Amino acid sequence: MSAGAIIALVIILALLVAAAIAGALILRRLALRHRFGAEYDRLARAVGPRRAAAELAERRRRVARLHLRPLTPERREGYSRAWMSAQERFIDSPAQAAETAGALVTAVAADRGYPAGDHKQLLSDLSVHHGRRLDGYRRAREATEAGAAETEELRQALLAYHALFRDLLGPPNGRGRRPAVLATVAAGVGTGSTAAAGTREDHAMPQTTREGTTGR
Repeated sequence: MSAGAIIALVIILALLVAAAIAGALILRRLALRHRFGAEYDRLARAVGPRRAAAELAERRRRVARLHLRPLTPERREGYSRAWMSAQERFIDSPAQAAETAGALVTAVAADRGYPAGDHKQLLSDLSVHHGRRLDGYRRAREATEAGAAETEELRQALLAYHALFRDLLGPPNGRGRRPAVLATVAAGVGTGSTAAAGTREDHAMPQTTREGTTGR
């Protein structure tokens, strides 16, 4: 084989190796984006894709040591009733309803075994099994804590809280049948609808049947 042919072969092999590495990186990023949703994109923008992947892997190791536990049926029912109570207050007191909804999310997380004393750490831990809900949850907290949010902003906050609340009511790995939440915020609440919050069933708005999947 001539020297030129050898050089060409080496170049081709190097290109194939580079393409394989690039493909593997793309697949890994796609997998992380599928699992963590906007949480991966947020972290990748902040620290870069490589460090984001390492950070998320560390989060998974930490959460694996938390010994998360499912709620008992009685606890799930109790939280569902508490959610309905908060929801029913939305028309008369949107800010209070949204604040209570946020507190319920934290309470359920703590009951499941997440250390809830440090909010930043809680967000990090929740990203492992509920990462696709965190973007909406962060926006909900911003609206709730702003103190001057419009009713529509608070309604959207309540919906975001509800999405994470539903996820947390289920088992930590996201598998199995999710407990039914007794009611959810109707699409028209706070926007002039005459329907009262808590009077429509869950099918009145998009549902989450699995982590990151919407629809019936």
